[in-house]
Amino acid sequence: MQSISVIDSHTGGEPTRVVISGGPPLGAGPLSKRREKFQQEFDGFRSAIVNEPRGSDVVVGALLVEPEDKSCVCGVIFFNNVGYLAMCGHGTIGLVVTLAHQGRIKAGEHRIETPVGIVTATLHPTGEVSVKNVPSWRAKKAVAVKVAGLGEVTGDVAWGGNWFYLIEQHGQELSLSNAEALTDYCWRVRQAVNAHGFPEVDHVELFGPPTLAGAHSRNFVQCPGKAYDRSPCGTGTSAKLACLAADGKLAEGAEWVQESIIGSKFKGSYRWLDRAAGKVSPIITGTAYVNAESTQSLDDKDPFCWGIRGS
Repeated sequence: MQSISVIDSHTGGEPTRVVISGGPPLGAGPLSKRREKFQQEFDGFRSAIVNEPRGSDVVVGALLVEPEDKSCVCGVIFFNNVGYLAMCGHGTIGLVVTLAHQGRIKAGEHRIETPVGIVTATLHPTGEVSVKNVPSWRAKKAVAVKVAGLGEVTGDVAWGGNWFYLIEQHGQELSLSNAEALTDYCWRVRQAVNAHGFPEVDHVELFGPPTLAGAHSRNFVQCPGKAYDRSPCGTGTSAKLACLAADGKLAEGAEWVQESIIGSKFKGSYRWLDRAAGKVSPIITGTAYVNAESTQSLDDKDPFCWGIRGS
């Protein structure tokens, strides 16, 4: 019998499960290499932590590890029901609130190491968290693809810590009651985008008019495992900010309020890193709440000890 200690939180409705202790032994070295080791040698832990019967398709896991860079308060490897995430905005906000809940950090600025670089998170006295994300940029504007059953769809390919295909002109109703149809739409689009020469794209993001006062846009974000993001998506909002900056639609330092499909909000802004290359430094602000602490038990005699997998 193995035991894993976890703390659960949600950021704008999107759950994060931080593994405090009992995770796989990944050793030291660059987090990118430790993530590879996690994937190649201990993938059963990933599945056990976030998949049914202990988790669900929407849970994002965050494995706490020792940082290689000692200026960081911790290192973290994010994962979900189907694999591993390069970075996770909502998860970083959840992680910071979790560390504060444990008494490991206080209000102020904290560096966190991820497999794609160091991010800086500020825990405000209000409880809000601002994440200075990894450099973000638009890789390709107005990529048109032919989608089975939908015809031609046009969107931007952008990096915000994960790869996104962002669509503004989609003709879909962005409402929670329409989530099933939106999921089917995004799944078809992602397959077409991947086949069109962008195999790295694993998130699809739809934009439309906001429904909340003060918001600039509402989105629907489909994550790699086909579940939709309940939060406005931190890496997705970062990718959107990069596109807005590239098009000259949002000034440097100006606030962008992104509404999610369930009505939660992130505030975002950016600073230019390299105008010629279109690279920006996004800052995403949101709030998370701890909602559970538990010990997960792994019993090899249990036929579903390592999670129920789709394949």
